[in-house]
Amino acid sequence: MAETFFQKLQRVKPADIGHIFKFLLALPCSLIYRRRRPDLWLICDNENEARDNGYHLFRYIKLQHPETDAVYAINRRSADFERVKDIGETVHYGSIKHWIYYLSAKYNISSQKGGKPDAAVCYVLETKGIIKNTRIFLQHGIIKDDMPWLYYSDTKMRMFVCSTYREWKYVSEKYGYPEGWVKELGICRLDSLHDMKVVPRQVLLMPTWRSWIATPTSASDEIEDVSEFTKTHYYKGWSSFLNNERLHEILRENDLHLIFYPHRDMQGFLKFFDIDSEYITVAKWPEYDVQELLKSSAYLITDYSSIAMDFAYMKKRLMYYQFDYDDFRKGQYPEGYFSYEKDGFGPVCYDAETALDELERAAGESFANPPEYLSKHDAFFDLYDTNNCERNYNAIKATD
Repeated sequence: MAETFFQKLQRVKPADIGHIFKFLLALPCSLIYRRRRPDLWLICDNENEARDNGYHLFRYIKLQHPETDAVYAINRRSADFERVKDIGETVHYGSIKHWIYYLSAKYNISSQKGGKPDAAVCYVLETKGIIKNTRIFLQHGIIKDDMPWLYYSDTKMRMFVCSTYREWKYVSEKYGYPEGWVKELGICRLDSLHDMKVVPRQVLLMPTWRSWIATPTSASDEIEDVSEFTKTHYYKGWSSFLNNERLHEILRENDLHLIFYPHRDMQGFLKFFDIDSEYITVAKWPEYDVQELLKSSAYLITDYSSIAMDFAYMKKRLMYYQFDYDDFRKGQYPEGYFSYEKDGFGPVCYDAETALDELERAAGESFANPPEYLSKHDAFFDLYDTNNCERNYNAIKATD
């Protein structure tokens, strides 16, 4: 959903104003500090976690290339802080020191477009050409949709990482980056998906976020009334599915355990879900790690989430349950090169009964992945190895 300038302003917070002063304080310091550390690599993921492609690259660098001057930015109150601190140097996310590092670094590297001291302030500084630093986008997942907010005009990022030829071709042709700046390297976290230990009867239900609900603006009203979460299509669809008696019966008869883990940006709404089943666990961040759940689960139910790509990468069976397809296309991402019906790594279900039929069928087949989807895996994932971090590292080093 394209936003007007006014709607973008609605996302600006008072803290963003404070970061303008941090930037002004850090700027003269950075001019001196960059002489001290001329080859600094500043890496991050989301402010409050170290679990994505930035973390995996940082860990690889510290293990394989300790001579590289790399620092990881993370909130020191994060549940992941101690773990990443044991690997190498960290800087507190959003601090003046973070600003100094950001303005001094040879490379600013993140899995998030907003991976910087303050997303709003840095957006203006970067896209208006006020600062010219080298920003590397490791990506958060494998792109399949049209995402205008990742167009070059809206990011000015120097390197954009893709994982498959089809993704690379689409981004190269559609997103407006200069020739050679979009690279097929494979996202770093895929390296860790080759050592999975599957819990045979574990089912993961992980729907993606809904931007118009998670961070509402006046544009949200064009989709639906979001004034009460329990009236949204998202809540009604997933709550009714999780409380469906037939679902409980399938889980009980097949001795299955279902883990419900909504997207990080929807975790704040978990309190509204009331699910009465000993076979269902409502998983909360940060107690549960997304990648570990993907690796350990035998089957995935999702809607539009790119984590289906990670799951399919491991050659495991999945399905898409898309009861609000039109809302999603209108409110979040227009369709890109990937069609769920033609290209998907599992069947697409639009109503609960069809989804439950598919779950029952898959359980009866011990979640064995049908040949047609294994063939799609082989055709889609032209990079299938444990060298993604290495390729990313070498490509960054070669970036001027």
